[in-house]
Amino acid sequence: MDAKIAEHRRRHIVIVDDNAELSWFFQQILKLHGYEATVFNHPVPDLKHVLAQHTDGIICDLQMPGLDGDLFYATVERAQPALAQRFIFVTGMVDEDRFQTFTKTVEAPVLRKPVPVEKLLEEIARLTR
Repeated sequence: MDAKIAEHRRRHIVIVDDNAELSWFFQQILKLHGYEATVFNHPVPDLKHVLAQHTDGIICDLQMPGLDGDLFYATVERAQPALAQRFIFVTGMVDEDRFQTFTKTVEAPVLRKPVPVEKLLEEIARLTR
């Protein structure tokens, strides 16, 4: 097995998105590229699980029921500041007024849905270096 692929296999990416089909798609793409990937579709009850496991990166939707991505991020940032530096946000709501300030000030990539697979993989590779 190629050493580069073996190195990526140790990388664990968490996907937090209430869209189960999109989460599954991201998970399959990541697995095809040698990453471990875990999906969480319910941000409120799943937050404790995300914080409890080793995670190299988090792909997080911005608009979700019960706990939007900006608040999910703020909670992670308070609990584990280093983990908060490993977020990639995906959203169809970049232009939504309530997310404008957040997307302009957060030091994390914000990718517009539909997310090009190449761009997602590029950001994950950058994040996990």
